[in-house]
Amino acid sequence: MFRWIIGSSLKFRFLVIAMAAALLFFGTEQMRKMPVDVFPEFAPPKVEVQTEGVGMTAAEVEELITTPMEEALRGTPNVDVIRSSSVEGLSQIVLLFKMGSDLMEARQRVQERINLAIAELPSSSGMPWMLAPLSSTSRVMKIGITSKSMEMMDLSMIAYWTIKFRLMSVPGVANIPIWGERIKALHVQPDPDLMRAHNVTLEEVMETASDALDYSLLRYTKHAKTQIPGMLDTPNQRFVLHYESPVFEPSQLADVPLKTRTKRADPPRLREVANVQWDTWPLLGDAVINDGVGLMMIVEKLPWANTLEVTKGVEKVLEDLKPGLPGIEIDSTIFRPATFISLSIDNLTRALIIGAILVIVVLGAFLYEWRVALISVVAMSAPGFSALIAAICMAHTSTSTEDAAGSM
Repeated sequence: MFRWIIGSSLKFRFLVIAMAAALLFFGTEQMRKMPVDVFPEFAPPKVEVQTEGVGMTAAEVEELITTPMEEALRGTPNVDVIRSSSVEGLSQIVLLFKMGSDLMEARQRVQERINLAIAELPSSSGMPWMLAPLSSTSRVMKIGITSKSMEMMDLSMIAYWTIKFRLMSVPGVANIPIWGERIKALHVQPDPDLMRAHNVTLEEVMETASDALDYSLLRYTKHAKTQIPGMLDTPNQRFVLHYESPVFEPSQLADVPLKTRTKRADPPRLREVANVQWDTWPLLGDAVINDGVGLMMIVEKLPWANTLEVTKGVEKVLEDLKPGLPGIEIDSTIFRPATFISLSIDNLTRALIIGAILVIVVLGAFLYEWRVALISVVAMSAPGFSALIAAICMAHTSTSTEDAAGSM
């Protein structure tokens, strides 16, 4: 058998050389495209569900949201472990599925259970939502955003509405949470002493502020989206009436007269009983960038995304955005796993090249015959061809280099 293989290889040597060259070309190209990461996908399929409970304590969140959601999700097929956490205003449920389960099928089954569980939740709670599927090593990059000429609230709005949503369009990006963000909003901060002096209740202040805005957060008030101001029917169609709010700035909202229960000829205005200003929500944490206050954007990738390609896509978007963001400094080097991957690949390539050169030199020095040295070098390259064949096989069986690394 071996005699026939050797004889056929020598007889059709040009065909063997052509096949080796084709294997070298396609294998190298496939190896270059295959995803490489710092760690393989070692975690089981995970689905995380979060539900807001505005104004609820941790005990109320546990009793009214977390427990009903757990009961509804407990019977999901292939679920291995269910973990939950209830904090003030937020319920978090994590479902870990058995290894080998299809992630997208698991998410579909969880969504079906969530739709059934909504009926058991209190009307004051938010809608449950599933977080995007994340890789085991989900963080691809940490981006620091600072500005010396811009307020933090204005910087947060630019980061949220411009930078974040542009980065979300990069293929492979799953989510981009922002640490230290201060979302800008109109705030009415009542003063109890001034309210008592003008004989005004907190409910009257809240209703006045809600009715003055285009979108009220209080249910059943004039501008709440649970009702409409009215309709006008014509023979052809129906027109829905809509109030256009003249309030766009704190000074305009501060001039709104209070709607009190008792009729007054000259009712007090909001500025007389409260401080009206641009402000943000209470911060639960903050970000420090280069020893100063700033924003930290965390780029998280999908489980099947390529870290190197996602990093290149994010950096290209940031480079495209820079001309339109004067006065804003963006630092994308704070945390960048792609640097470690690139350095590892470069070091490996350099070591292979140097090793091959040293082997050729040693063989040429000891054998004194270039033909014998060439035959030895070609023979020693057989493991390299084996690796190329393995890369082609893994590509056609949907196996990544990360899975191969995890199985070794």
